[in-house]
Amino acid sequence: MPIRVWDYLREYEAERADLLDAVEKVFSSGQLVLGESVRSFEREFASYHGVGHAVGVDNGTNAVKLGLEALGIGPGDEVITVSNTAAPTVVAIDEAGATPVFVDVREADHLMDTDQVEAAVTERTRCLLPVHLYGQCVDMAPLRAVADRHGLKILEDCAQAHGARHHGRPAGTFGDAAAFSFYPTKVLGAYGDGGAVITDNQETADNLRRLRYYGMEETYYVVRTPGHNSRLDEVQAEILRRKLGRLDTYADGRRSVARRYAEGLADTGLRLPVITPGNEHVYYVYVVRHPRRDDIIKRLKSYDIHVNISYPWPVHTMSGFAHLGHRRGDLPVTEALADEIFSLPMYPSLPADVQDRVIEAVREVMATL
Repeated sequence: MPIRVWDYLREYEAERADLLDAVEKVFSSGQLVLGESVRSFEREFASYHGVGHAVGVDNGTNAVKLGLEALGIGPGDEVITVSNTAAPTVVAIDEAGATPVFVDVREADHLMDTDQVEAAVTERTRCLLPVHLYGQCVDMAPLRAVADRHGLKILEDCAQAHGARHHGRPAGTFGDAAAFSFYPTKVLGAYGDGGAVITDNQETADNLRRLRYYGMEETYYVVRTPGHNSRLDEVQAEILRRKLGRLDTYADGRRSVARRYAEGLADTGLRLPVITPGNEHVYYVYVVRHPRRDDIIKRLKSYDIHVNISYPWPVHTMSGFAHLGHRRGDLPVTEALADEIFSLPMYPSLPADVQDRVIEAVREVMATL
């Protein structure tokens, strides 16, 4: 049987009765849009993070976009972020009307190099947008210091960091707001699309609720500025409520797989993930690195093992962002990573015998390079 980088079917079988009960609850509730399931999930997701507010939206990209808009970020403003991320992070900045400004990432953990951030600040900078990539957090203390010195907002991109902790605090609780995606592959994934923004600020939360609902506070009346149709679906909210109670178990399962990989692949020549001090990694993806990445991927296919590259094209090199004026060489670490990284199969229900197959196949491939 082929081994895919992600699969939900085994988890679905284990949770099937609860998930179908969630659907039945919504369908029989009499309210299919912005009902009790959305409200309950928002309360519970905020409580999990120890913050005052969570606002559900339709996907993770709009969580970033609406998060920026709710913080007052828009046309003419600059947002400092990274190019080593999924393109939607930067698409959302662009859709908010702001200009993304990139800094490079660190060799060891592939996260934002916070030492480069202050030099990137200009009179137009309004927001810092760290991406908690692969399942662990950016070093937030120096980022907070830069933000405080320059009067900047911080919006955390937590799409890959559900349940991760940084010096004991949940990812998403260090900035002014934080955006989450519930795309099915995520550590906390829906059975469709979804997203949320968390914040401790009442005004930001109020802005978010208007923005996701056309700009309305009450039915049919747009209050300040027009917003969007970006509501979290009731069915997905109820499914996420059920799965939220298992989030820490999912994270533990991913850590268990990561430990098996670390032990089994320690002497293969692959550069394995590094956990930054103070972080509790949740391994949304298990990213390894080797200069002969493409050869390794090709050979693993002969074992029917399918891996992923997160991400093969740095955002600043994409033709869709050519208007930003970047060239190859601008972000050397990011560009080197794009040529060498790939992700091994990773999900909490990955069976032990399948983990062993992956380890054995990788070891055999590495021995023949």
